[in-house]
Amino acid sequence: MHIREIMTADPITITPEKTLREASELMRTADIGILPIGENDQLVGALTDRDIVVRGLALGHGPDTPVRDAMSTDVLYCFDDEEVSAVAENLGDQKLRRLPVVNRSKRLVGLVSLGDVALQEDTRAAGDTLREIVQDSRTAS
Repeated sequence: MHIREIMTADPITITPEKTLREASELMRTADIGILPIGENDQLVGALTDRDIVVRGLALGHGPDTPVRDAMSTDVLYCFDDEEVSAVAENLGDQKLRRLPVVNRSKRLVGLVSLGDVALQEDTRAAGDTLREIVQDSRTAS
């Protein structure tokens, strides 16, 4: 099974010039924790609710700060034609719960989460992936 079959297609995105207030309002109304950042039809970053707090508020940035100042630019992603099992393994290896999905032209086409994998993939694989994420986060604390 390919990622394109289980991903959330056409995710809500935001541009780097928008403000943290606009981003957080989008997150609130859509009930999401991540926004892919797009510019010129390319994925240039991602902003999570955690980024807003850790890179935004904790550093003294206000709600009118541009998203660019708080977003992550080293964004890992997967391709829409990759096998779900390979992406599940990558999620565990990278300690991630979600990934932007791009096509081979690197245009953002979706978002996949560990939950999406758990609903479609062998539950043992999803459990193993989550175990890897949780175990490493506990030893890092």
